[in-house]
Amino acid sequence: MDIQTALSTTFSSAEEFTALDNLSGILDPELLNQAFEKSGVATVRKRRLPLDAVVWSVIGMSLFRHESVWDIASKMDIALPGKGKLVAPSAMVQARQRLGEGAVEQVFKMMASRHYNHAHFDTFCGLNLLAVDGVVFRTHDTPENKDVFGCGSTQYGENTYPQIRMVCHMELTSHQLINCAFNGQHQGEMTLAEELIEGTPDNSLTLFDRGYYSLGLLHRWHQAGTERHWMIPVRKGLTVDTIKKMSKNDQLVRLKTSPQARKKFTDLPEFIEARLLTYTHNNKQYQILTSMLDVMRYPSKEIADLYMHRWEIEIGYREIKQTMLHSNYILRSKRPDMIRQELWGLLIAYNIIRIAMREAAELLEVWPNQLSFSHCSRHINVFLLTIPLTSPGNLPKHYEHLLETLTLFQLPTRRHERSFPRCVKKKPSKYPYKKKPVSVN
Repeated sequence: MDIQTALSTTFSSAEEFTALDNLSGILDPELLNQAFEKSGVATVRKRRLPLDAVVWSVIGMSLFRHESVWDIASKMDIALPGKGKLVAPSAMVQARQRLGEGAVEQVFKMMASRHYNHAHFDTFCGLNLLAVDGVVFRTHDTPENKDVFGCGSTQYGENTYPQIRMVCHMELTSHQLINCAFNGQHQGEMTLAEELIEGTPDNSLTLFDRGYYSLGLLHRWHQAGTERHWMIPVRKGLTVDTIKKMSKNDQLVRLKTSPQARKKFTDLPEFIEARLLTYTHNNKQYQILTSMLDVMRYPSKEIADLYMHRWEIEIGYREIKQTMLHSNYILRSKRPDMIRQELWGLLIAYNIIRIAMREAAELLEVWPNQLSFSHCSRHINVFLLTIPLTSPGNLPKHYEHLLETLTLFQLPTRRHERSFPRCVKKKPSKYPYKKKPVSVN
């Protein structure tokens, strides 16, 4: 057999499978089919761009920020074999519209739930550490987006870009996202947080920012399952009734709910009990409220040291905006339904990176947040692009090599004594400031 015949035989056999066969190890095809059926877009018709391929193209929009959608589909080789080697731009647009936003949302929620339930995280007294916080994204400035999402306003007038407000539920040691809710700029963060109550896992402790202080929200969060605890800083001017003092800085208190809150949350009683802790940091006194009332199981000193971990969710948002989106905060899609689809794809892409980092961290026996996100995401992106060149039999070996590579990017130990006070930097000017001449007299 000559070389030309051997090459043609090899290429013809290679066309029998695409990268979708290899990508099934990252996103389970059974999970995708369940998501398609649940969202009502499942079909038996065979297309060159099947629904699972379109899902990967939406995910690729966030992994490869500077690539066009059709280039992503071609480079990842997710289209089925056809007459043309490349995917037409119009076909990609029609495929995204056919997929819709609901299917990608279901893929994210089912994938996030599965990986959270099957993973083992470091805990605090048997509770997984979680956090809830909000973030804002911009969309293209179109009349349709302004009508759907709305624009924020300041003392100087309305903002230029329509905005989407998002609230996420994150596991803090791995930065894996558990759940998410978003809507237009007019929707408040506390209202969005109420949508996360049902999906909150049992045996967990959720850390809130002081802006989420709502006794109705916190009470329902605690009562919705088994051992679903919360912790939140005390707002200035809060009045409490002391029931019992366990120590100088630890007391059981009673909080009175307002009639307005009881009207909105019908299951909210007139009084709820909480634990008030006082601690000192950098010669400044702070107070936090928590639903962890058992003094023996949850020592006050350990609880006080715990709240600093809430900043992990802020670091997670920085990873999404600066590393994945390259500090370009305007989303790529222009239509409201495609914008929502892109956001769900962004969350899936972030979780894919974080799941691989968690598996690599298990080899080092460290927390996943102790690995460099920028370096790890870069190598994971390269791995996804090389999947079309890898035979299915060799894929586990290549993935194992990827995890070993990610272990090289362990960050140095954090220095908690460093201080970065918040400040507003002066905006630089293109032109030098003209100064008055100084008199010598």
